[in-house]
Amino acid sequence: MTTEISQQQVKKVIQNIEKVIIGKTEVARLSIVALLAEGHVLLEDVPGLGKTMLVKALAKSVDADFKRIQFTPDLLPSDVLGVSIYNPKEMAFSFRPGPIVGNIVLADEINRTSPKTQSALLEAMEEKSVTIDGATLHMEKPFFVMATQNPVEYEGTYPLPEAQLDRFLLKLKMGYPEANEEVELLTRVQKVPPIDYLEPVISLEELRHLQRQVKDIFAEETIKQYIVDLAIKTRSHPDIFLGISPRGSIALLKAAQAYAFISGRDFIIPDDVQYLAPYVFSHRILLQSEAKYRGVSAESLIGELVKSVDIPVKRAVK
Repeated sequence: MTTEISQQQVKKVIQNIEKVIIGKTEVARLSIVALLAEGHVLLEDVPGLGKTMLVKALAKSVDADFKRIQFTPDLLPSDVLGVSIYNPKEMAFSFRPGPIVGNIVLADEINRTSPKTQSALLEAMEEKSVTIDGATLHMEKPFFVMATQNPVEYEGTYPLPEAQLDRFLLKLKMGYPEANEEVELLTRVQKVPPIDYLEPVISLEELRHLQRQVKDIFAEETIKQYIVDLAIKTRSHPDIFLGISPRGSIALLKAAQAYAFISGRDFIIPDDVQYLAPYVFSHRILLQSEAKYRGVSAESLIGELVKSVDIPVKRAVK
C-alpha cells in the first residue's frame, strides 16, 4: 500500500466524520493520529459539543466493533471488565466480558465515576488485556479508548489520577462551533441525524495495515534527542511540580510518527514534534500551586517550553 493510497484512506475517514461533526477537522485528524499510533484520547469539554458523536462517527467509519461505557458514581470495576458467572449445568464458572472488550470503546464521562472504577481501565489501556479471576483476556487489535470528561470543576466529578492521565496519548478539546457551522448542524439534524446512515469507508484490516505502516516512519537521532530535551526541560522548570516521564517521550515519538504518516511523509520533522507537544504533554505535567494561582495553563507553558528548546538541524558532512 503506497503512502498516497494511505493518505486517501485517512482523508476518506475524516470526510466521513465531517458528515456528522462540523468544523472540527483538526480534532478528527488528531483522533486518527492517536488511533494509528495505537494510543488513546481524552476529550475534555463542556456537555453538548459532540464529543460522544465524534467517537461514534470514527467507529462507524472504520467498521469497528463499538462499545460504550456510561460512567456513573455507582459503576463497579466488574461492570467495565466483565464477571465470572457460575453455570450450574456445566458446574463451572464462565467469563462474560464487559463492554471494555471491543475495537473502539467510548468511556463516556469518565470522571463521573469513582477512582476505583477509573483504575479498572489502566491495564486494558496500557497492556491491551484484562485480568479476571487470574485469567488474562487479550484485546483484539485495534483497541482504542476515547474517553470524554466534563471539566473537573463541575459538580459530581472526580479528577482523574495522574497514573491514568498518563495512559492517554492525546488530550483534546472540542470547543464551540462557529455560528454558520451551528446553523449547518441544525439543518443536518432537522430530519434524520447523519450518524444514523453513516457507512464505513475503510475496513478493520485496512486500519491494521495503516497502523503497521506508521511504525515504519523514520525518526532521525536528532529528532529523538529533541523530544528528550523537551521532556527534560519540564523536569527542571520552576513552575512544574511533576515533569514528563519517559512514557511521555515515547508517546510524543509515536504521535509524531502517525502525524508524519497522515501528512504524506515517511520521516518525522521538528514541526511535527512542536505541533503535537502541547496535546501529548499538557495532561502529563502537574503545575506548582504558585503557577496555578498566577493563571498559568499547562498548554501555554508547554508552548513556551517548545519555543525555548533549540530546533535540531542536521549539518552536512564536509
